[in-house]
Amino acid sequence: MFVEAGAIIAFTKLNGDKGSDTRRISGATMRRILIVTTGRSDYGLCRPVMDRIAEEPGLDYSLLVSGAHLSERSGLTVREIEADGRPIAARIRARETLGQPAAMAAAMGEITLASAEFLAKSPPDILLVLGDRFEMFAVAAAAVPLNIPIAHIHGGELSFGAIDDAFRHALTKLAHLHFAATEEYSQRIMRMGEEPWRVMVSGAPGIDTIVRTPLPTDVELAARFDLVLKPSPVLMTFHPVTRQFEDARQQVGELLAALANFDIPIVVSAPNADAGSDTIRAAISAFAATRPLVRIVENFGSLYYLAMLREAAVMIGNSSSGIVEAPSFHLPTVNVGDRQEGRTRAPSVIDTPCERGPITEALTRALNPHFREGLKGMVNPYGDGGAAERIVRVLASVPLDNQLVAKRFYDSIR
Repeated sequence: MFVEAGAIIAFTKLNGDKGSDTRRISGATMRRILIVTTGRSDYGLCRPVMDRIAEEPGLDYSLLVSGAHLSERSGLTVREIEADGRPIAARIRARETLGQPAAMAAAMGEITLASAEFLAKSPPDILLVLGDRFEMFAVAAAAVPLNIPIAHIHGGELSFGAIDDAFRHALTKLAHLHFAATEEYSQRIMRMGEEPWRVMVSGAPGIDTIVRTPLPTDVELAARFDLVLKPSPVLMTFHPVTRQFEDARQQVGELLAALANFDIPIVVSAPNADAGSDTIRAAISAFAATRPLVRIVENFGSLYYLAMLREAAVMIGNSSSGIVEAPSFHLPTVNVGDRQEGRTRAPSVIDTPCERGPITEALTRALNPHFREGLKGMVNPYGDGGAAERIVRVLASVPLDNQLVAKRFYDSIR
């Protein structure tokens, strides 16, 4: 019943049958967590949670892979998952959206249909989703009629410049368990009517990787991507602003015009596949073609991207990584435009409108050694590196009963 572009590539049952990744302990079936991953960003953030689940007696996990992971244009990042040896239960491909809003809407329908078929045949005990991607929402929507409990990481946050804001809050209302990165975000989730017992301040799991996982060395990073790391480069990650995708050409043009004022190495991480991404890619390519100090990297992978944050002089652009992960490295962030408007900020973040003059001033300030010196001792508001432990503790212990699935609207938060 599925159109070719939305076909299920492959899936395996999660019920302990032959070919399943489900294990057994002392004859008892383990609690099965199905983790949805739709792109390089959420996969990296979920890595510490996956590792912690694998250590927990009585818990098992596998992955439902969709979205950009299965796109050739986005680098087929499912290969990173395969190289890590992660168990993949389903690969659900939707049409290439090419950054077009109508194609994104159609892809949502394809993913929902395919996910419904898979989940109906092999329902997990808990479906774990993260963030705010439209592909993530499509899978969660398919789980609701099947009464599959949904756990959501990174709810309650704001990003006024992106349609992701709507998907994130919609996921909150679909979910039965909430793992918020900060106390402020947990309070917002409860103001949306979620019962307090369902909400935990876990911190951001991406911080766990920074604190607990050995990252590639500067030598490994430079060799793998042919980078110049001395002097420390500026790292640019600039994505389309999905509520303003028609302005992508003008916005990236202003950012690149500001960067042209600085004679230092610049490393550009390619934009995601949202509407307007083709315009940004074309502008970046033209910029790099005449500047030997500019390098474009299509896909760092999560660990190498964190290593790049560690080695950079400044992070510039509009990625959430500049808000959430960069403060753990005491790395100055020049946050351009309003894509991340509404998120909690550390003192390392300098906000600027998407205009070449203010961007130039902000980058000059961020590159001043005194600014970075003043960040010593700064605490990242997004956590201490213990998020995965807190999340898995709940996943392992929460009763899988009618109280979990039958949500009540909570009116007491004002």
